[in-house]
Amino acid sequence: MTIKQLKVPAKAEPGMSLKEMKKFVKDHFEDFVNRKKAEVGLKNMSPNFLDHDEMNGPQVGPEAAMSMMKGMYKMFPDLNVTVVDSIAQDDKVMVRNIWRGTGKNGKKIEFHGFVLWRIANKKLVERWATITSPSEEDEGWKW
Repeated sequence: MTIKQLKVPAKAEPGMSLKEMKKFVKDHFEDFVNRKKAEVGLKNMSPNFLDHDEMNGPQVGPEAAMSMMKGMYKMFPDLNVTVVDSIAQDDKVMVRNIWRGTGKNGKKIEFHGFVLWRIANKKLVERWATITSPSEEDEGWKW
C-alpha cells in the first residue's frame, strides 16, 4: 500500500503546549522503549496513527509499532533510547536520539535517529523517522 492510498489522520489542535508536547514525546520514548511497555502505544497513539517509516513500510494503527518494539525487546533485552534534542513547532515534535542495546550474542549495537511526530487531540497521529545504520562493530545486524 502506498502513502497515497493511506488516509492521513485529520488535522486537529494538539491539545497541549509546545513544552507539554516535548514532554509527552520524551515520556512516550521512556515508556515505549526504555521501560518496555509496548501497551502504551494504545494510550499514546491514535487508532488511525500513521507510521510513514515503519520497518515493513507505512502502517496504520499502533499495533505495528507495538509488535516491532516487542521484537526489539527480545532481540536487545537492554534496549535503551536517549533523547538528545527536541524541537516543537505547531503540532509537531522533532527529536534526535541515540539507541543502544546488547544482542543475545553479546554484541553491542548503537544507531542514531531523527523522529518527527505529529500530535492531534493529545495523541500521536503521525511519525516519520530516519535512522543511521548500526555502528561498525555491529555489521552483523540485519534489519
